[in-house]
Amino acid sequence: MVIHKPAGILTVPGKTLELQDCVINRLLKIEPKTLLIHRLDRDTSGILIFALSKSAQKSISRQFQERETSKTYQALVAGHLQGEGEINVPVVYDPAHPPLHIADPDHNKAALTHYQVIEHLEIQGQPVTRVKLTPITGRSHQLRVHMQYLGHPIIGDTLYATAAQQQLMPRLCLHAERLSFYHPQTKEQVEFYCQAPF
Repeated sequence: MVIHKPAGILTVPGKTLELQDCVINRLLKIEPKTLLIHRLDRDTSGILIFALSKSAQKSISRQFQERETSKTYQALVAGHLQGEGEINVPVVYDPAHPPLHIADPDHNKAALTHYQVIEHLEIQGQPVTRVKLTPITGRSHQLRVHMQYLGHPIIGDTLYATAAQQQLMPRLCLHAERLSFYHPQTKEQVEFYCQAPF
């Protein structure tokens, strides 16, 4: 099952009662066989896939773990970023400031993101860049932390952008726009695309 997750809803339930409304709980009401494969942050929109059998879940989960899937995101970031490049800095949880993560060059778990500028814009008179982001690894908050690390936080990011950058858009401008993987039964590569809503 492939869906377009809207921004503002959790993929899986949170710890408290008011955080039980989430994508997987809604899908289980429609299709009781729904099984989790991967997640998107609550404020990130875009493509999410779910399995309908244990064998499919195992197959696609393994592809994620072994980096056989291909994912691209689109984001709006603060300032005028130039060209393309990569950010190769580990991202780790910051226990002193939950739920934040930080870029920590001394950590031993790699985090790698490629970026490519699409266009330069202005929002409310402020310079903004539309960028394609390709995460090679899949650390929590990786894209958000890496863009902050570059000095170009994602617009609307309530965790990693400045107050002024948060006010430029009413949501986190991060969207999972493309995902490809090998079909668990046919072994053919399948690709899904969902246009960014910003």
